[in-house]
Amino acid sequence: MSEVDRRILVRSFLRARIEPSVFPTRASLEVWQERKVVRFLEWARSRSSHLAERFEGRSSTRWRELPITNKAQMMARWDDVVTVRVRRDEAMEVALRAERDRDFSPTVRGFTVGLSSGTSGNRGLFVASTEERAEWAGSAIARVLTTGIPGLRPERVAFFLRASSNLYESVGSARIAFRFFDLAIPFDAHVAALRDQRPTILIAPPSMLRLLAEARVRGELAIAPRIVVSVAEVLDPIDEGVIRRGFGVTVHQIYQATEGFLGASCAYGTVHLAEDVAVIEREPVVGSHEGAFHPIVTDFRRRSQPIVRYRLDDVLVPRRAPCPCGLVTVGLDRIEGRADDLLRTHDHSAPLFPDFARRAVMLADARITDYRVVQTAIDRVSLHVDPTDAWDRAASALVALFASRGVRVTIDRLGSPALDPMKKLRRIVCALAPEASA
Repeated sequence: MSEVDRRILVRSFLRARIEPSVFPTRASLEVWQERKVVRFLEWARSRSSHLAERFEGRSSTRWRELPITNKAQMMARWDDVVTVRVRRDEAMEVALRAERDRDFSPTVRGFTVGLSSGTSGNRGLFVASTEERAEWAGSAIARVLTTGIPGLRPERVAFFLRASSNLYESVGSARIAFRFFDLAIPFDAHVAALRDQRPTILIAPPSMLRLLAEARVRGELAIAPRIVVSVAEVLDPIDEGVIRRGFGVTVHQIYQATEGFLGASCAYGTVHLAEDVAVIEREPVVGSHEGAFHPIVTDFRRRSQPIVRYRLDDVLVPRRAPCPCGLVTVGLDRIEGRADDLLRTHDHSAPLFPDFARRAVMLADARITDYRVVQTAIDRVSLHVDPTDAWDRAASALVALFASRGVRVTIDRLGSPALDPMKKLRRIVCALAPEASA
């Protein structure tokens, strides 16, 4: 990392540590956000032809009137969206070759490119400059190291992901030893490498964190990270408990996507949206009585690939009470997952949220340590639970849940699913064809 990038990282760290706490009221935050967005858009609309089209006939102050965009539209108009000299075809070629060869160092004219995991079947492509990588690194360190100043003590960071990136490796420095662990590598190799590294910070999807916690409990993995962070997948309460008990520490979360950094947990464990980075509007989820919403993101710091009024399929449930930490940024009660994970009933305007199914299964039998719920038809669901002799109780709980919504459902036994570390773990899945649920 160059000295310039290092200064950007430090500046980003300090900003991420200080800015979210300086706003005394929600209104003061929103006034500040508005200034940031308008200033950013004045710069971006002259450099992104797609953004210029969306703004035709409008001033930058009218940005909330812009049509909402999404991943499919982003990918279709990639060359017109980005503000840098990186074309979609060459970026895709480099990103795909990196995943095939498991070598994530190549860039396109100095710009990092990468692909999302494609949970929804539509893989997203991102591009980031060296400055943006340093910005991300500083912000990530500030959220992970919630107390103290980096550099005062050596840190050894183990980061598990499906694909590495120059973006993540920007975190490395003389006092922060960063190591990427490829999820494609066999688990036993990870155990051996972790024994050697002895990480102080462990960052991984919850499915991997759980495997590591269980190995530690069995005495196979003698590591004691002081910070454990869940990324990339929804943190299920069952996994959170196993991980917390296995490592003896609070499990923190980072919420991000191809579209950028979106949030992180505070010292009290509440995930707060990163409103010092982006304005996140709320599109209400029909049928929710808890204020669930789809986030519509406008990132006012990301320049290479402008994200303006960009709708995510994620379903977020806000906290009803203020977080004890005192931040005025939106706190989340939970991240439900994607819209694709909402279970369907005959009433298309009232889906079953994953949390209802999750609670029904977990409360059916206190011994349940793992489960899968897959809806294959409006009136048919496949179920796996561990231990298997808790299946009848869990199935009865799901029958009762669906009956409360007017659906007489048949529950099929689902065999023990194989865990594929290269795919995001989804414990509750709606596998209906679009026409079946529309």
